[in-house]
Amino acid sequence: MLWEASVVGGYRLAGLDGEIGSVRDFYFDDQSWVIRYLIADTGNWLTGIHISIARAALLEVDGGERHISVDMTKEQIERSPVLSSQAPVSKQLEAVSFGIYGAPETGPDKPGRGPGVRGMRRDPHLRSTHHVRGYHVQAADGDVGVVSDFIIDDATWAIRYLVIDTQSWLPGRHVLISPQWIERVSWSKSRVLISLSRAAIEQSPEYVGGSLRTREYEARLREHYDRRGYRVDEPVTKGPGAGSA
Repeated sequence: MLWEASVVGGYRLAGLDGEIGSVRDFYFDDQSWVIRYLIADTGNWLTGIHISIARAALLEVDGGERHISVDMTKEQIERSPVLSSQAPVSKQLEAVSFGIYGAPETGPDKPGRGPGVRGMRRDPHLRSTHHVRGYHVQAADGDVGVVSDFIIDDATWAIRYLVIDTQSWLPGRHVLISPQWIERVSWSKSRVLISLSRAAIEQSPEYVGGSLRTREYEARLREHYDRRGYRVDEPVTKGPGAGSA
């Protein structure tokens, strides 16, 4: 199922033997646009510290109960690397091994679980969904708004869409852009560049919360932009709204 990152932010984390905290942030790989880590706030249980949970330990999102199931016990959480509030989380995660939880940094030559593992390569591609919110989005012929949210697929933990707030250009309107449609991102300038035209974006199906609960909305979106969907069984569609893409 697809979820807005802002909706699941704050959801409780249900471990194998009890509640272990709440969702604070997600860190994703800026090349694959897949969530790598969930950052958890442990609240009063562990005196308010933040810990990181690798994607492989995340099981499913339960919207009714407002929690994410995690394949970890409280004991395992207590042994997880603690993240300092005084240093960038992405830099701390570069120096952490998550062992059996399947983080990309681990492998046969990097056993164990804990900070300070020698021989690990630095990873400059970790980005925070919290920090990327507010990035300006530039179409082929001008600015169109800012990134206001992310749509996450809890089956794969891939970011399927960026939610764009068109702000003063089209007041009160939100549209979706797939990471696959991004030309490039200037991380140093906090700017997302896409090859779509402003006219194509203006005429695209408006996004409101819950629109993605049906596949019909996604079909309309792909048809408008003449783009292939991320589902392998969905062909390229033809539509009038592709603009200069």
